[in-house]
Amino acid sequence: MPHPLYVLNGSNLNMLGRREPHLYGTTTLAQVQERTEALARELGLACDFRQTNHEGVLVDWIQEAFEQDAALIINPAGFSFRSVPVLDALKLIRKPLIEVHITNIHQRPEPYRHSLVSQAATGVICGLGAGGYLLAVRAVAQALAPAA
Repeated sequence: MPHPLYVLNGSNLNMLGRREPHLYGTTTLAQVQERTEALARELGLACDFRQTNHEGVLVDWIQEAFEQDAALIINPAGFSFRSVPVLDALKLIRKPLIEVHITNIHQRPEPYRHSLVSQAATGVICGLGAGGYLLAVRAVAQALAPAA
């Protein structure tokens, strides 16, 4: 049976491909979802890919991932930098938790440099564009694989 994997996306990522393409590229979230789900299937993961602009909804989904004992990939977007409720929910996750940012947040202006979410993450991937999601899926699969 495939291991559950939630891929959760925060605010404004529904506009990916159209919003500031000079920063985020022209790949749409639908394209990211298609590629992420395909790789997850290939690696034996049951992928549940979602996006919301609402902090409380994101918290509810993180709690759902916890209840499902799922691994989690999250691009919290703007919720990265000020959302204590998202951070607190993420602390529930027992499986690998990978934080993804399309841009290199460490090169961004000051308000976008320090992610609270990183305090709960197993690992962080940033600055590699939409391909960071695929690297995160591979990292989750590797972390869940039985030790050889």
